[in-house]
Amino acid sequence: MMIDLRSDTVTRPTPGMLDAMMHAKVGDDVFGEDPAINDLENYAAGLFNKEAALFCTSGTQANQIAVKAHTQPGDEVILDRLAHIYYYEGGGVAFHSGCSVCLLEGDRGRITTRQVSEHINPADDPHRPLSRLVCIENTMNKGGGAIYDFDELIAIQHVCRENGLKYHLDGARLFNAIVETGRKPAEFGNLFDSISICLSKGLGAPVGSLLLGDKDFILKARRIRKVFGGGMRQAGFLAAAGKYALLNHVDRLREDHRRARQIGDMLKKLPFVTDIVPIDTNMIFFHLDDSVPSDTFLAKLREKDIHALALSPQVVRFVTHLDITDTMLETLDKELKTL
Repeated sequence: MMIDLRSDTVTRPTPGMLDAMMHAKVGDDVFGEDPAINDLENYAAGLFNKEAALFCTSGTQANQIAVKAHTQPGDEVILDRLAHIYYYEGGGVAFHSGCSVCLLEGDRGRITTRQVSEHINPADDPHRPLSRLVCIENTMNKGGGAIYDFDELIAIQHVCRENGLKYHLDGARLFNAIVETGRKPAEFGNLFDSISICLSKGLGAPVGSLLLGDKDFILKARRIRKVFGGGMRQAGFLAAAGKYALLNHVDRLREDHRRARQIGDMLKKLPFVTDIVPIDTNMIFFHLDDSVPSDTFLAKLREKDIHALALSPQVVRFVTHLDITDTMLETLDKELKTL
């Protein structure tokens, strides 16, 4: 029995999801004629109180379209130095949009209102790029699944409005924050100019993300998606999986969080684990004693068909998801004690 804790991207479609995919009604989405995609986009837009949505192949594509739609070449994007948009998207902000970045040092990837306010460049200074866009990631991947305080998000929005900046939410794992805090999707939709949500992480769909915004923004985003080569034809089979995920796999994210905390309790008992980052959602980041390098630790786990990722020579990441069961946790606990 393989236990794959590398990421929540490794999930496979459930029987119910496969059935929804097999019975999807499809058409040509470039012509706007795929019923399943139209249904998914309309449902997600309504969920977040947005006017429109765009089905994208990935979270990276959705984020990069958003940056391109909100900016002009030479503008500056304000975000945390560990933000996925900067750290894990291949330099796309520079490559696609010709923008520079202002990288802030947040708390586990969470930037503050004060930081944003202090790093907005004067619009009348020709030596510096125009501050145009603030990007927030919630939950924060490199921060160990950290959740933003909602009042802080509101305060940052006020700063953006006062200074004419656009406000984008990379919500790849936003539903993890939603189920943990009890906030409603529409509350986030009302705060941000644009939101990306990923369907292929904790929600368990095989492919796809959504970009949300007002009608004019999504019309522009659709054109950019075409330029990026992201126009799809009968992709409704994938959209049906995404719609099924939104209807059936949101509330169960609490189980991922519960299991992550159980794993945290296991790790606390191991003498070679020196520190565990606070577990807010489905991610467990932990530090190993200097005598146990992460590559050695992971190699021993692989011998037991348990898989995880190293973030540094002494830091390891576990991620729970819908393919992780309580039986697997019992096995993991037993095997960890033998290391």
